[in-house]
Amino acid sequence: MYVAVKGGEAAIANAHSLLADRRRGDRSVPALRLDQIVEQLALGVDRVMSEGSLYDRELAALAIVQARGDMIEAIFLVRAYRTTLPRFGYSRPIDTSTMLVERRVSATYKDLPGGQLLGPTFDYTHRLLDPELAAGVDVAEPLRRETEAQAMPRVSAILAREGLIEPDGDMPGDHVPGDITREPLEFPMARDIRLQALSRGDEGFLLALGYSTQRGYARNHPFVGEIRIGEVELELDVPELPFAVPLGTVRVTECQMVNQFKGSAKAPPQFTRGYGLVFGQSERKAMAMALCDRALRASELGEDIVAAAQDEEFVISHSDNVQATGFVEHLKLPHYVDFQAELDLVRRMRAEYEARENPAKAEEKKEAAE
Repeated sequence: MYVAVKGGEAAIANAHSLLADRRRGDRSVPALRLDQIVEQLALGVDRVMSEGSLYDRELAALAIVQARGDMIEAIFLVRAYRTTLPRFGYSRPIDTSTMLVERRVSATYKDLPGGQLLGPTFDYTHRLLDPELAAGVDVAEPLRRETEAQAMPRVSAILAREGLIEPDGDMPGDHVPGDITREPLEFPMARDIRLQALSRGDEGFLLALGYSTQRGYARNHPFVGEIRIGEVELELDVPELPFAVPLGTVRVTECQMVNQFKGSAKAPPQFTRGYGLVFGQSERKAMAMALCDRALRASELGEDIVAAAQDEEFVISHSDNVQATGFVEHLKLPHYVDFQAELDLVRRMRAEYEARENPAKAEEKKEAAE
C-alpha cells in the first residue's frame, strides 16, 4: 500500500540510534540509576505502576528512563511487559481497614477516632521553587516518636451508625470479579469492572471529568469522607493449604467520597458513596476516580444522565491513555493512499461547485485542460 516509502528499515534503525543518544544526553552528566528514580521520583513511579496495572517499582523506574520521562509511553511499556507474565491466581480482596496508615485525612470530621495524620503532602507547602534543592543540600531526618497503635474506623462507619449513608454492600458469595485485562469491555458494566477501568484510567482525563462534576455538570456535591495511604497485605488462597498465604505488602491510596442524595421512591434521603483505590501514593487520582465513580452511578440511583461524566460508555471508552495514544498517534503513520483518494474527491467537488457558480470560467478551464 505504501509503495512510496523508501529506505524504511535503515531510517527506523537510525531513528532508534538517535533516540538512544538523546535518552542518554550529555555523557559528562552521570546516568540516572533506577534506585534514584524509585526513591526521588516516587510519585511518578507510582503513577506508572497504577495506570500500568503492575506493582513493581524498579520496572516502573526502568520504563520512565526508557521513555525519557514520557509517562504515557512508560505506562505503555509496563503494560506490554505485563502481558508476558504468567497468571497463577488471584489474591484475596485487600482489607484497607487494617492498613498500616501513613496518611489519613478527612474533610467531614475534625476529630476522628485514631486522629488525622497529615503524612507526606504538598497541601501545606507554599509552591515556591526551592533553590536549595538544586544545590543538593542535606535534608534533616524527620522527627519520630513512639506511639501506640489506635483503631481507625472509617468515616462511613460513623455515618452508618445513624443510618445516614447507603450500606457498603456485601459481595455475593458466587460473584466472580471481572478482569478487563482478559475480557473485552461490554456496556453496561458491573461496578467492579468499571472501578478496574477507572483505576488504570488516565489521571488527567479523570481529573477533568471529576472537576466538571464539581462545576455543576452532574450536580454532585462531594465531601472527602476519608483518604488513606499506607501498606496493605496481600494474601493468596492455595488449594492445598487450609489458610491463606501472605505474599507481601503493597502501598495503596484509598478515597471514599461522601455525596448528597435526596432519595427516591425506593431509598430515603441519605449520603451516597464514590470510591477510588490506586497503587502507591496518588490521592489526586484516587479522588478523581471517586468523583467519576459516583457520577457513573446515576442510573443505579435513578438520577438523570445529563453530563459527560455520567455517561459510562463515554467515560470508560476514553479514559485509557494507552488506547487513546495509539489511536491519536497512528495519524503519524503513512496515509498516502487515503489522502490521495480524498484529494481527488475534493477536486471533483470543487469543480462541480465552480461549474454551478461560474459556468463560463469552468468551461474555460475544461477547454484549457483538453
